[in-house]
Amino acid sequence: MKYKSQKIAYLFFATCLLLLSLQIVYGFIMGFARIGMDGLHDWLPYNVARTTHTNLLVVWLLTGFMGAAYFMIPDEAGRELYSPKLAIIQYASWVLVGVVAVIGFHFQWWEGRKFLEIPRPLDFLVVVNVLLFLFNIGMTIWQGKRFSTTGLVMFFGLFSAALLYLPGMIYFDNQTADSFFRWWVVHLWVEGVWELIMGAILAYLLIKLTGIDREVVEKWLYVVVGLTFLSGILGTGHHYYWIGTPGYWLMVGGVFSALEPLAFLAMAIWAIQMYRKSGRQHPNQIGLYWTMGCAIMSFVGAGFLGFAHTWPQVNQWTHGTLVTAMHGHMAFWGAYAMLVLAIIAYAMPMMTGRKLWNNLTGYLAFWTANIGMVGMTGALAVAGISQVYLERKLGLDFLVVQKEIQVHFVGMLLAASLFATGIILYIINFIRFGLPKDEAMIPEDSGDDVAALNTRLQTA
Repeated sequence: MKYKSQKIAYLFFATCLLLLSLQIVYGFIMGFARIGMDGLHDWLPYNVARTTHTNLLVVWLLTGFMGAAYFMIPDEAGRELYSPKLAIIQYASWVLVGVVAVIGFHFQWWEGRKFLEIPRPLDFLVVVNVLLFLFNIGMTIWQGKRFSTTGLVMFFGLFSAALLYLPGMIYFDNQTADSFFRWWVVHLWVEGVWELIMGAILAYLLIKLTGIDREVVEKWLYVVVGLTFLSGILGTGHHYYWIGTPGYWLMVGGVFSALEPLAFLAMAIWAIQMYRKSGRQHPNQIGLYWTMGCAIMSFVGAGFLGFAHTWPQVNQWTHGTLVTAMHGHMAFWGAYAMLVLAIIAYAMPMMTGRKLWNNLTGYLAFWTANIGMVGMTGALAVAGISQVYLERKLGLDFLVVQKEIQVHFVGMLLAASLFATGIILYIINFIRFGLPKDEAMIPEDSGDDVAALNTRLQTA
């Protein structure tokens, strides 16, 4: 760590891990309800648990992205954060919005728009909060000693994510129009501008962990950004198949959804090639595991499994079934959750000066979490395919089908237990690092991070 203000990232990292833990708790509540063990129904109905579970996902990932930005941008700009006090205010108000939203879900104060359920007054507070965040980050870049492609792509991704939140605040009486613009937020976030954020964080981690030449990495970053915009934006069409929009969206959505996996495949190839060419060994192998794992698993979940059911001739059968949940779990995990865990795994030793990365707890956290997620995805895939056949092909009643596929949720709960064990182990490692401290700072002129960190931590 080169700058004192980078320590602010710790607040966001700790918070996002807390929210991830809470999301997992609600996931278990939903899983047990699926197998008939719904003892909490009177206090916590399934729809409330589902709303809380999915919205916590969005909030903890955004919290992780903010933490990543507060850690990365000062390093990339070559100066302290523009206003650490403003960052603290922004953090406090962000947490306040999150807490009020979660409480509100339990009283069913929501708008009923999937992934965008928070009450309207909170929407305006989110806008103010994100404007504070972007101002702080933007001024840091503007007054920095240098401009980097990685930092600029990160800022542009965050700015675009904020801009695309606005269509979700527009009210429409017409259901089709409302769905049309709601997907501008949901799809263009996760399959558009969030991929820019992903590309920037991945580029930063590859530069730091492999020591590969920045110019080479950032040239590849341009390719990834280009593929993202080409496929991701028009790929929105796969959400427009069955909501009352014109028929041409079937062709547009099908063709460009088929191209979307290319962006993720490019990320995977890019990361592997950068690692192979580096010829250098960073001491933080756990950080490298999460970074490389993110590149590979994002292609599997968001790319391959996404394409598997977004072609119109397939989607007419799978739309609204557990096949979507199968894709969603692996996609969010591979593309974004692993990325946040990767930047935390890289940043914590830098902020605390404690060499705790290559330990058994860290390796077990990585493997158990990933094996658990693969198991959950497999269980949801079998349940989804069974649901499609029984419900859409044989014409059985929806509730009858849900009873028939309960057994697959037993398997999912077992895999989820393994996944949760991995996350608990990751959090244990996080806690063991302790709080950030100024003594852990690496001077700005100490050379590249690989050599400096090796030297500094030999005596830690």
